[in-house]
Amino acid sequence: MSIPPAGDDRDDWSQAQRGIGEGFGRIFDRHRDRVYRHVLRLVPLPADADDAVAIVFFEAWRRRDDARLVDGSLLPWLLVTATKVTQNLNRSARRHRALLAKLPPEDHALDHAEHLEDGPASAALRDLPLSDRHIITLCVLEGLTDREAAIVLDLPVGTVKSRLSRAKRRLADRIDPHSAPMTRLDEAAHDA
Repeated sequence: MSIPPAGDDRDDWSQAQRGIGEGFGRIFDRHRDRVYRHVLRLVPLPADADDAVAIVFFEAWRRRDDARLVDGSLLPWLLVTATKVTQNLNRSARRHRALLAKLPPEDHALDHAEHLEDGPASAALRDLPLSDRHIITLCVLEGLTDREAAIVLDLPVGTVKSRLSRAKRRLADRIDPHSAPMTRLDEAAHDA
């Protein structure tokens, strides 16, 4: 009997689909750190990352008949689900802040530790449309190949490549809106 590769979830996922918790537990142990790092980039507060990871794996258990393996790994499905979960958490946080804004102001000073500045790139990523965030987080931040992303997103590889290119441009424009892309004429003048 051969031992499956470290990233191969087939046997464990088959057990999980039959309701065997040990197989699901091994998948959780194998992928929780990667899912945690992924959601940490997308949640409004780092404290929300643990909740997001719990929701992702709860959804994996709940939807175990629907989840798809990509090259024997559940990780791409988990990452897409994590992006959707963080989007829901962000939407909920916005509604909560809007509700709090309607309340009378507090008499005491706010705790500065509650206001974490995560930088322009993270903020710009969160402002992108969901389809752009999916492509960038899967291909750039998580290192999936175009083919792997195409499988998990159920898109042709060419579509993934073109969407990734456009998403990178949009992200760069949001990070530095004053930087204009070089045209071929600019490049020729620059090289001369």
